Amino acid sequence: MPVNVKLLKELCQTPSVPGREARVRKVIEKHVKPLVDSVRTDAMGNLIAVRKPRAAGKKARVTKATKKVMLAAHMDQIGFLVRHIDDKGCLRLQNVGGFDTRNLFARNVKVSTAKGDLPGILNPATKPVHIATEEERKKIPTIEEFYVDLALGAKEVNKRVKIGDMVTLDANFVDFENAVASQCLDNRVGCWAQVEMLKKLRNHACEVHAVWTVQEEVGLRGAGPAAFGVEPDFGLSCDTTLCCQTPGTPEEMRVTEFGAGVCLKIMDSSTITDIKLVEDLERVARAKKIPHQRGVLPRGGQDGAMIQRSRAGVRTAVFACPVKNIHTVVEMAHKTDLQSYPDLLAAWIAQVK
Repeated sequence: MPVNVKLLKELCQTPSVPGREARVRKVIEKHVKPLVDSVRTDAMGNLIAVRKPRAAGKKARVTKATKKVMLAAHMDQIGFLVRHIDDKGCLRLQNVGGFDTRNLFARNVKVSTAKGDLPGILNPATKPVHIATEEERKKIPTIEEFYVDLALGAKEVNKRVKIGDMVTLDANFVDFENAVASQCLDNRVGCWAQVEMLKKLRNHACEVHAVWTVQEEVGLRGAGPAAFGVEPDFGLSCDTTLCCQTPGTPEEMRVTEFGAGVCLKIMDSSTITDIKLVEDLERVARAKKIPHQRGVLPRGGQDGAMIQRSRAGVRTAVFACPVKNIHTVVEMAHKTDLQSYPDLLAAWIAQVK
């Protein structure tokens, strides 16, 4: 079955940074509502969809023995909030999420205001290369040195823009023959995979709680409250991970292999996953001939950490799509890795008793 690129593109082109997830939440809710029995937004802003057990395509009875499976994919992308407007109308930014500033030079951005989106240009407050000294050209600016130029006067900017307005990088979605590239595949891929899984899922004995979480990029803030409320028996974090099969990175640091299938993460700096659960997922993947691989990420975390540690603890596994150039506007994912993601989620959930 071909990858549903149309939905993934729609998600990637909808700006939503930590604390400002409303726009992408609305898109996800539109697609997921016909697939579940209930959907709600909690106090944190997490979107929680519940699908009751199904037998022969119809709702089955829920008992005390019915297992709960919670999936979590974070809706937020790395971005910025406006923190200052200077006397020339230039915007200074507060980052929400981690950036390598070497990737921020001369970027198109979108400033999301109460009255609509404004196009802008992001650049560091430095001299042009023609008049900069050799020492100045070598310096890598900090986030604090970057500004957004809206090509409007200060009076007009102050009328339209407020402190706290969302700013996102603005780039095209590219559909290659075997891959896609876009901004914020981290983690629109996980969001997409949960929707696609619900489309595939037919009969299942467990109760599925699909959660699209908030504020992951600033400290995994949404997943904990969601897991506390759901009280799951199993947790599946749905995210992305590094694929460093690129020039300049040693082979032993690649983390994942591009095109080898969805990654079942063994550990990162936030989580050591339940190895028996990983092995069970691998058993299902082999039986269904679904491409998959293991991966270890030396640094970085995801929502599974908060699910795993909620209440008395939850058996947790981490799904992650390999992504090249992560935390840039040219993140790239292989279509084999994309398709295997919802395929394995649906196949495993279907056999939970």
